[in-house]
Amino acid sequence: MTRTSEHGHVLLIEDDAPIRRFVRLALTDANYSVSEADSVRRGQIDAATRRPDLIIVDLGLPDGDGKQIITQVRRWSAVPILVLSARDQEQEKVAALDAGADDYLTKPFGIDELLARLRALQRRLQPPQAEQGWRFGDIEVDARTHEVRRRGELVHLTPIEFRLLLVLLRAQGAVLTYRQLLTQVWGPGYAERTHHLRVHMANLRRKLEDDPAQPRHLLTELQVGYRLVTGESTMTRT
Repeated sequence: MTRTSEHGHVLLIEDDAPIRRFVRLALTDANYSVSEADSVRRGQIDAATRRPDLIIVDLGLPDGDGKQIITQVRRWSAVPILVLSARDQEQEKVAALDAGADDYLTKPFGIDELLARLRALQRRLQPPQAEQGWRFGDIEVDARTHEVRRRGELVHLTPIEFRLLLVLLRAQGAVLTYRQLLTQVWGPGYAERTHHLRVHMANLRRKLEDDPAQPRHLLTELQVGYRLVTGESTMTRT
């Protein structure tokens, strides 16, 4: 079902018909428009052709794993992706997030929480209208195109790495705690997963710092969190 909506278009990829109907009705009542798919193949086609504003995907689909869809979509889009799955093992959640999912909600779930997660995903991914980009040291960050350049060369960041960098930039040099970063980048369900944060911060340093072991910009505040400092240059918005 597709109709004009206030909050955007959602692609719902779920093979369980009753759950699909339940979610679709809740989303349409909340002023989203909804397209439905019940397999990996159909989901991949609809993601590419319908270009939704949000994707909700189950992992256990009849012709494969929902992570296949996430991986394919992440090759060309930063559209927010919420996993909706009965798999509650930590390794499944981490694997889906590492594939490029933005959040993970375990079945059974409440519709209020689902809608809150979708709103949070939309807020986190979309920068304020006045925000265009930053320049510090030899790094340039474009918030509109999601491009990062170092000494003029394009640097590939994953969607999570880019959001982590944006959160640090918006803090304007302030220290952000592990919990603050995890909540703002991954969501409230991940506030205690400091190891996951350390892995992504190490990746950012490897891509952006001259010496990742002795970073000049992405600094650790021991037992507290991280902050982004500008070094000898002044950070400016562009």
